[in-house]
Amino acid sequence: MRNVLRWSMLLGLLLGIFSAWADEARPYTEGPIILVSSVRTKYGMFDEYMKFVGGIYKRNMEEYKKAGLILDYSVYQAFPHNPSEPDVILTIKFKNWAAFDGLQDKMDPIDAKVYGSVDASNKGAVDREKVREILGSQVMQKLELK
Repeated sequence: MRNVLRWSMLLGLLLGIFSAWADEARPYTEGPIILVSSVRTKYGMFDEYMKFVGGIYKRNMEEYKKAGLILDYSVYQAFPHNPSEPDVILTIKFKNWAAFDGLQDKMDPIDAKVYGSVDASNKGAVDREKVREILGSQVMQKLELK
């Protein structure tokens, strides 16, 4: 009987602790996912690259938005301190991590509509290397503070 009482008390204590832990709210909620790409234009090629960004890139992003694949996108000009820092930052906002499920299959028809063939798209990517360098990309999640 004594062991049953001890185990009951221990079980009650553990359930109380787990219950309090489950009720504890985080001080934030998970927000959208942001893809951030850092770009460095080659010397004298900033305006040339911005023609691409304001043209076909913008058309592509607008089509993604219309299709509900992305929430938004932005273009920022940065002022680098050295040659290894970006002078253009591109962001794409997704609703959540689930938005990435099967994303390429959903984007491919839009890309074909905007860029044309895969060969034309690849040639454009190679041509853009003449005016800019992608320094890197990262994906992050916004935390909405309560």
